Amino acid sequence: MLSALSLSACSGPEGRTEADLVLLNGTVITVDSQGDIAEAIAVEGGKIVAVGTDREVERWVGPGTTRIDLAGSTVTPGLLDAHAHFGFGATRRLFLLDVSYPTAQSVADVVALVAAQVDQMEPGEWVEGAGWDEGKLTERRYIYASDLDSVAPDNPVWLIHTMGHYSVANSLTLRLAGVDRNTPDPPGGSIDRYPDGTPTGVLKESAQELVESVIPEGSQEEWRAGMRAGIREIAREFNAECMTGVKEPGMWEGMWEAYQDVLAAGDLTVRVFVLWSEDFDRVASFAKPYESTGDDHLILGGVKLYLDGSGGARTAWLFDDWNKNFNDVDQGNRGYPVDDPEEIRELIRTYHDAGLHVSVHAVGDRAIDWVVDSYASALRANPISGLRHGIIHANIPTDHAIDLMAELQQTYDAAYPEASSVFMWWIGDTYAGNFGPERSRRLNPFRTYLEKGIRWAQGSDFYVAPFPARYGLWASVERETLLGVYGPNPFGKDESIDIATALRSYTIWSARQMFLEDKIGSIEVGKYADLAVWDKNLYEVPAAEIKDLRCQMTLFNGRIVYRNPDAALGAR
Repeated sequence: MLSALSLSACSGPEGRTEADLVLLNGTVITVDSQGDIAEAIAVEGGKIVAVGTDREVERWVGPGTTRIDLAGSTVTPGLLDAHAHFGFGATRRLFLLDVSYPTAQSVADVVALVAAQVDQMEPGEWVEGAGWDEGKLTERRYIYASDLDSVAPDNPVWLIHTMGHYSVANSLTLRLAGVDRNTPDPPGGSIDRYPDGTPTGVLKESAQELVESVIPEGSQEEWRAGMRAGIREIAREFNAECMTGVKEPGMWEGMWEAYQDVLAAGDLTVRVFVLWSEDFDRVASFAKPYESTGDDHLILGGVKLYLDGSGGARTAWLFDDWNKNFNDVDQGNRGYPVDDPEEIRELIRTYHDAGLHVSVHAVGDRAIDWVVDSYASALRANPISGLRHGIIHANIPTDHAIDLMAELQQTYDAAYPEASSVFMWWIGDTYAGNFGPERSRRLNPFRTYLEKGIRWAQGSDFYVAPFPARYGLWASVERETLLGVYGPNPFGKDESIDIATALRSYTIWSARQMFLEDKIGSIEVGKYADLAVWDKNLYEVPAAEIKDLRCQMTLFNGRIVYRNPDAALGAR
């Protein structure tokens, strides 16, 4: 049913030029505060100038106006990703061997891919790959050095897990890195070992640096050229999935320069809000809480910190022992902080006092408590409101953390979960096996958030998981794993939400965590025309079909940046 919209938003353009573009004959899900549904939109100068019925928007049509007949298609705000390694993830794909699912579905598949790569190389050359996940392999186990040695006795091999928190090396690589049974676990990391202490080849968290320090570096110009190419490619791919914005964590100087190169060339067709890697002097000099960049296109908005590790590696910091194989217990393993917790607390206070936006990676329940308590301490000592400090992933928060999030959001506009619902699907089989039956039910407690008045943003953590937001929308509702190793719903359905709420988490609520909610995230007059056109109505399709939605067209700043050649859209 068409909702009534403000007539002032739809009145004719007296004394003004006609619209550049109008979209007519559709279903427009505005995601405004009233949840209005419209039929048509007018765009002028890259911004929305009217939202309403076809008849009302027709007033904006003039001789120079482009008309697009939506033919019943559904329009939403362009979808946003509040946590994705956008530039780095895209660049990595250009340089590393792909050993991800479904290309590799078994340890034997991974070994065969490495063997094929070695056949094209000289002895001594490095084989670097990424993307494996034991939860998707038929053997349901790690890849070990012993698996790789037979096909690469003379080539160092280094394969990064899809989550990035652990990797596997062959024996030659371990020797080059000086890793043997006598090598101690480094602070904030661990070496996976057989019972006799011999390394298996799997290195977790900071232990990965033992190998990374001996990998030959490519030329800086080659890497920067790769970053430019990767950013251009991933921007086009985002657009093809009806996505128009991203919050990128872990920025550094070289990547920032590559982004500026792509922006200057006119090829950055998404809005990018970045968090700098820890470097107080650098960040404090120009990463204040969001200040307009003029075109709101490439924004350095804050800083990212790490507290703990991964749910896949069982290195995230927990109150109780990790599980394995769902019901078994990984006795004595409660994960660990990857940085000193007191130092993280002090850094949070330092950045907060400087008026900077902070988001901290925290997966385990103990880590989440620590981060939220640290925010509370900093805010009560220095009550600066509006910095919107975030908790990246916030996978399994305790009741204490949830209640404190609600309090801090209401009182200080801070402590926002930046969740990754797509994890329940793409890495859900690994997650369920490690979190176990009780903690799995607490994963991504979105319904509880709603009941407590908590808002959250949504991100894919690409390259950890695929970035198309339709997968995360679907996962927020259905909470199913990819392969169903421990049943289709090991996370239960008690915390599932409806599609309208899921859409808010990928639009207006994510826009808030990019400090852009007054400019994007809903379809309202005065906002940028960042729009997504879908083949079906998100609110009407069966929940199981949400993940199969197809993008028909994407507009960025009122310009068509993607058009599905098969879309039944008319234009004149």
